[in-house]
Amino acid sequence: MKKIIVLILLSIAIKGNSQNSKSIFGKDPIINLENWQKKRLYFGFFLGFNNYDFKIDYKTVGPDIQVDKSGGFNVGLVTNFRLQEYLDLRFEPGLYYSDRTLHYPPNAAFDSRSDAIREVNSTYINFPLLLKFSALRTGNVRPYLLGGVSANLNLSSNAKSIDDNLEERFRVKTWTTNYELGIGIDIFSEYFIFSPSIRGQFGISDELIRDKDPNSPWTGNIESMKSRAILINFTFH
Repeated sequence: MKKIIVLILLSIAIKGNSQNSKSIFGKDPIINLENWQKKRLYFGFFLGFNNYDFKIDYKTVGPDIQVDKSGGFNVGLVTNFRLQEYLDLRFEPGLYYSDRTLHYPPNAAFDSRSDAIREVNSTYINFPLLLKFSALRTGNVRPYLLGGVSANLNLSSNAKSIDDNLEERFRVKTWTTNYELGIGIDIFSEYFIFSPSIRGQFGISDELIRDKDPNSPWTGNIESMKSRAILINFTFH
């Protein structure tokens, strides 16, 4: 399904122009939206996919917790403010859904097999502030680099719950911070800009809320737990 969506988006972007030498990727293309990059402010939206993971550091050496990842989806808005010819400031608030499952190593404290499994469903509202470094435009194509910081509001955190893992309640913090790095390309079609990008999101702050018992088999040996992700977005301006 994901491959079909990607193919549809790419087809819309290039709009069949590859049939002649004046196409977007031709030798002598017609320059589309020639003055667009001179705009001080413009907007857009994005759709995409994500793959979230956890980076877990431990207090003592032992068997690691295994993290099963599943793909999620992204949707959001883009505000682009031009600082100079090759530098833009971008704000890209979006909704990011992900699902991860933690498989704990065998422990005598677990009463059943289900005790060794914890599901972490996350619904993030991501607030990234990014700098976009663009290369020189060649025809209707302009590659770029992205970098910046972001804050995640986790709507599924259970941070206010008084229950912990003894009551099968795995808790993470409501707010976390990250840094983000990525690459992308602006493709100028006749009516809009199609901009696929890929970037990594790396957690800065510890996300885990510890159980009340300091020796908890679920949280006692964890020094820090930070989210990290690969984000693939298809942006339209």
